[in-house]
Amino acid sequence: MKKIFLSALLLAAALPALAVPAPKPSIANLQQLPVVILRPYDEAANADAQVAAAFARARKSHKRVLIDLGGNWCGDCIVLANFLQLPEMRRFMAAHYEKLFVDVGRFDRNLQIPARFGFKARLKGVPMILVVTPDGKLVNGHDVFATDDARHMTPQALASYLAKYAD
Repeated sequence: MKKIFLSALLLAAALPALAVPAPKPSIANLQQLPVVILRPYDEAANADAQVAAAFARARKSHKRVLIDLGGNWCGDCIVLANFLQLPEMRRFMAAHYEKLFVDVGRFDRNLQIPARFGFKARLKGVPMILVVTPDGKLVNGHDVFATDDARHMTPQALASYLAKYAD
């Protein structure tokens, strides 16, 4: 029993060393964020087809799928989308994720996407980030709403959140 406990303790201590390092954002605060995209969510897109294509890419690339659920009316969604446009974040995301934006309207559109991952009740907020393995396992189920107040987070906190689930 002692050996099992010691092994588990050593493994837990080694896990942070195995984590993907977060990129260092080029901005100190989100007030410095250049706004380059105002409508990241395609309201006319076929969300089911988008998700299927992202998973097909992920199976080939061996990356995780990051599904950003939100709406063009949401200030936090716009902040997060523009944060992801920073060159260092674009590189990081391209290296670790197959990313897509899914419009959920005003919590009345494309709700079958979060429902696939167990979120069948009314969404608590957006942006809601689902990080999923290529075989469909939700990785960040306990904090999918961590960015729903993105405009009040620091750039480094946003980068660290995204790095936390990168593979």
